[in-house]
Formats: sequence, C-alpha cells, structure tokens
Amino acid sequence: MILIDPPAWPAWNRVWSHLVSDESYEELHAFAKAAGIPSRGFDRDHYDVPSDRYDDLIAAGAVPVSSRELVRRITAAGLRHRKRPPTE
Repeated sequence: MILIDPPAWPAWNRVWSHLVSDESYEELHAFAKAAGIPSRGFDRDHYDVPSDRYDDLIAAGAVPVSSRELVRRITAAGLRHRKRPPTE
C-alpha cells in the first residue's frame, strides 16, 4: 500500500510530505513514476513530495496516515532505512 503523511517538514521554502510503500520499493518507485515524481526525490526509504502534490497523490491512490503511523508501517515491513550516525 502507498502511504503519505501530512505536509509538515519544512525545507527549501516549502513544506514536504513523505511518500512510502509498506509492501516494496518496487511498488513505491512504480507509483512515483506514474505520478510524475522525479527520482531525485527518493531518500533511502521514501520520496519527499511538496505540499502542493499532497491532494493529487491521495487522488492517485496514496493513503493518508500520520507520520507516526507511516514510520510504524514501514518499520514493520522491514523497509525503514535510518541515516547512519556520523563516524568520528
């Protein structure tokens, strides 16, 4: 299932959502490609999408969930990739 959290993450003078799959990266990449999301938006386990795309992505089939639920679902699916801590 494709999931999207509410736009809440500020960066580059915009507010962003995260788009993920709780099934596979293949599903996520296929959905993103069909929705016209550039591959440069992919970051480890999600696509960053600007708030102006939120409603369009829901209309295309993404299921809105809270940020907490999104992380819970991709973690349970084994698809969560956290940033590595900096090495000294």
